[in-house]
Amino acid sequence: MMELDEKVIIVEGTTDKRKVRDIIKEPIQIICTNGTISITKMDELIDELFERDVYILVDADDAGEKLRKQFKREFPEAGHLYIDRMYKEVAAAPEYHLASILIGANIDVHKEYLGKRMI
Repeated sequence: MMELDEKVIIVEGTTDKRKVRDIIKEPIQIICTNGTISITKMDELIDELFERDVYILVDADDAGEKLRKQFKREFPEAGHLYIDRMYKEVAAAPEYHLASILIGANIDVHKEYLGKRMI
């Protein structure tokens, strides 16, 4: 049987997944919702992710906030990671910003992304 990663990050899209995956140093499962999630899929996710550390990292826009509210209601045990509203989207946020958010959640990141601010 395959051992599951202890931590899971749920993002909206594949671009978000790729960006976050490149920053993270430890083995973490990253799941895409593709923007929305049905109640059936949510129930399946909750069953699958029971007893794992789950983090929600979605865009700072209306769609992202709607998804976040759904997770808060249906999966209150999940942790929520927030990007600065000025970036609006996870994919648009600079790597150093995402790295600092992830490290704040005790997720190991590649050190080259910490403190690096590109203009």
